[in-house]
Amino acid sequence: MHKVATQSSIVTIFSIWNTMMGTSLLAMPWGVGRAGILMSVFLFFMMGMICLYTAQKMIQVQKSTVSNHGQRGDKHVGEMAELCRVLLGRPGEIIAKVSSIIVLLGANIIYYVLMSNFLYYSVTFIYLEACPRNVTMPVVEYQRVPGSTFDQLWQLNNTVPLFLALILGPLLNFKSVTFFTKFNSFGTLSAMYLVLFVLVKSIFWGLHVDFDHEDSPYFSPLVSSNLAATSGMLPLSFFIHSIVITLMRHNKDQTKNDRDLSIAYGLVGLTYCLVGVLFYLCFPLAKSCIDDNLLNNFQNRDLMTVIARGFIFFQLLTVFPLIMYMLRIQIFAAMQLNHYPSLFHVILLNITIVGICVSFAVFFPKIGALLRFTGALGGFICVFTLPCLLYIASEIKEDRLTWQTVVVHSIIPLTGFINFVAQFFVND
Repeated sequence: MHKVATQSSIVTIFSIWNTMMGTSLLAMPWGVGRAGILMSVFLFFMMGMICLYTAQKMIQVQKSTVSNHGQRGDKHVGEMAELCRVLLGRPGEIIAKVSSIIVLLGANIIYYVLMSNFLYYSVTFIYLEACPRNVTMPVVEYQRVPGSTFDQLWQLNNTVPLFLALILGPLLNFKSVTFFTKFNSFGTLSAMYLVLFVLVKSIFWGLHVDFDHEDSPYFSPLVSSNLAATSGMLPLSFFIHSIVITLMRHNKDQTKNDRDLSIAYGLVGLTYCLVGVLFYLCFPLAKSCIDDNLLNNFQNRDLMTVIARGFIFFQLLTVFPLIMYMLRIQIFAAMQLNHYPSLFHVILLNITIVGICVSFAVFFPKIGALLRFTGALGGFICVFTLPCLLYIASEIKEDRLTWQTVVVHSIIPLTGFINFVAQFFVND
């Protein structure tokens, strides 16, 4: 029998941290502004706890399924769609797969909008350095010179998404994506640099906060009426449920899975809180100016910002084909085709998905709104509902279901549904 490779708890913890940390970091200061300082910290804690609890239930249900539900011969049965097939039947499996496709597509749309943004500002920086102009650079956006050929060809929400499609196109048609998996560690470097970036900028700025005077540009409410925007994006920020079983299976000491997963979630929550709250408190302009991509708050020629954009752009350039590969497998599987039926099928699917991404980058390039709707919908299904239904179904098969279990695991999906509905009442 093939022996599963194991790793120490510390490696497992940081693998989860690296996997969970993503582009949500860029929107955390914006999220703090939407919810208010006190409420955002509360939401970081509560949403992290709920996501941790349902992730732990996934692991618990998988172990019970392998041991007691006729799956002894296959210890690898157990990611969400497979568990739904075993415990909830074909409808549950379909819901799990469709929701997974929605989350992956939403992630790719967000990545594409960000890559367009980073590509635009990076090329603009190079152009300005090569061809200096006597123009003033504002804080947020490069000032175009009317009539310039460069400025007609290089527009953030018009031409750049199309140029990006030409760059990405050749990278999406490979049968295997092992080349891109070699760059996974780049995500750790990007996240660590972003944390360092925020620390350095915040120390340089100092505190700029006012809790008492609403007419002050530094006024920072403890609680804001738009808190649903933050609660909407956090399920995606804490989402690891589709692969948590695979990640924890490699932990050397399986008795420490709950502890190690809790530590990993704690580190992720602390990182989000550090980046979001610290940046928000120290931002030296009006708090309402904070963009849903924190790098947009800096001048194009700021060296640390240029490096950050380069880091994250290269990271997303390697992650995007991986997500596309996962999407391809799931969509073709739903169509009862193999993962690479033909080059024509793959190119047609890639054109369709990239076309959707380009459309959002051109007509709706709002990272905050995309994060909160994707997070709220995907979270409602994959984080709040399916793990609870799986746990209830497992308890029924074990003949130990109690009314307390039903109540608790009904409240969690209801919370996710309310969170999703609340997104339609957020004032962007």
